[in-house]
Amino acid sequence: MPFRKFKQSDIIRNTLVTYPKINFFIYDAKVYYNNRPDQDGQFSKVYSSEVGSINLYEYNIDKLSGSNDFIYPYLTKDSAGSSFKTVGSTTYSNEFTYGDMITGSYPMTASISREYMVNPSGKTNGVPNYRHFYSLKNRLDYLSMRSRHYLVSSSLGNKNTQTINLISIPSITYGSRINPGSVSLKWFLTGSLIGELQDIKQNGELIQVGPEGSTGSGSVAGVVLYDEGFLLLTGSWDLSTEQIGLISGSADTEPTWLLYGAGVKDGVNASTTSATFASASFDMTFEGQTETQVITMFANASRGEANYSNNPTYLTYGQDRLTLTSSAVFEENAERTIKNTVSSSFEGYDSPFERQVYVSRIAVYDKNKNLIGVATLSSPVLKKEAQDLTFKIKLDI
Repeated sequence: MPFRKFKQSDIIRNTLVTYPKINFFIYDAKVYYNNRPDQDGQFSKVYSSEVGSINLYEYNIDKLSGSNDFIYPYLTKDSAGSSFKTVGSTTYSNEFTYGDMITGSYPMTASISREYMVNPSGKTNGVPNYRHFYSLKNRLDYLSMRSRHYLVSSSLGNKNTQTINLISIPSITYGSRINPGSVSLKWFLTGSLIGELQDIKQNGELIQVGPEGSTGSGSVAGVVLYDEGFLLLTGSWDLSTEQIGLISGSADTEPTWLLYGAGVKDGVNASTTSATFASASFDMTFEGQTETQVITMFANASRGEANYSNNPTYLTYGQDRLTLTSSAVFEENAERTIKNTVSSSFEGYDSPFERQVYVSRIAVYDKNKNLIGVATLSSPVLKKEAQDLTFKIKLDI
């Protein structure tokens, strides 16, 4: 098997940047991710997670205990001391003996969530009532270089005391950041659009752009934290005069941006509000941003090279492999011939012999000749001795 060393010009490293479009639709305390339906499988639901959640690794598809059991991660306690992060050191030492199996569970899922914060800076016995708000305060002030609407306290308002609607988006949905200028939040009441926010300035400000001429049109209703994956809404103007139930344990009220996304893992539903809760639905659309490191390798099979195969059918069938073998001598047959595989256009006529091989796989080795990867072609490619061929191999790192 011939080895060929990649030249410096044969290897290209680059970054592939993509902007996947993400959509969440919220209705009646249920979240739908990218319009994915709740599908039935042979044993159970196709997805073991909720339709509005992303299943890490897409494990446990169509699983049912007792029929098509769930897969799960496990480790065996040994001298290496390996364990899961969810198992503390004390538990690991006292509750498991050597040889015990430590198990985890799948699926691992993530989805958007919502926090309705009244008096965000409030504390109980010295403990903050809303820890997420406290953790974001410094970041909000830092981002004020983009817009003054990020400031925790300014002439535009004091986020320490005003009611805040915080929507959290897990990074697994968008990648490294949310793409500025792609955010759109729509509020529907009985199927009619009553408000839409967009970050049209790409500076984090969520500005009401529709419906045209509606109350609050052109006003800033909140901000986006692109890198952290948070939507912080503070717009308190009424979007409609119709009252609906969107706050647990409270009377029906006019819809505002403070109530956008009600029902997203916040305990709000028709049973905690009123029958009018199902009148509201919400649409959230944005683009993520992902960076994938890609290495491209050009494997060259030059003229006069790569013209031999280790495949046994490369040689004429029926020939003796050895001429002599004994306790002192091992001599291969030097007269073995290569099978002529050149195709002829005429019946009963063999074309003149020519060295040619079919390339079906390309192996990639490190500098110590350790195999690190194999690229398999969808169908073998003919390589004649007088030809120069180049195979392009791409690998996401």
